Amino acid sequence: MSATDDNKQLMQAIFEGLARGDARLFLDSLDEATVWRMIGTTPWSGVYAGKAAIRRDLLTPLFAQFADQYLNVADAIIAEGDTVVVECRGKVATKTGQRYDNTYCWVCRLADGKIVSLTEYMDTQLVATALRPPVR
Repeated sequence: MSATDDNKQLMQAIFEGLARGDARLFLDSLDEATVWRMIGTTPWSGVYAGKAAIRRDLLTPLFAQFADQYLNVADAIIAEGDTVVVECRGKVATKTGQRYDNTYCWVCRLADGKIVSLTEYMDTQLVATALRPPVR
């Protein structure tokens, strides 16, 4: 199998888990030096550098706002070399009673079976209206 096939297969497995609310493989697949870029001008937008910062500054405060289990379903996965692009849809209710059912495009770069960068494009208006700003 080629690196392209391996990378696509890993992302397919990650999204099979995320579709069930199981983020373990996703979290295990983040490189310690992963850089996650969230595009836009919302309070959540910016660069989260390193797995520890991603968990502390992005995922923990984000998931603290959710009232139920977050699901993320891939609609399309396209791979070429070390890059995998995933078009996906998240689904969750917030503790304030709003729906946070966002659509995303993740552009991921992988190396040695790990995600080393992730650029996330999404509905930033939904982010601004459904989520409270992170505490930094």
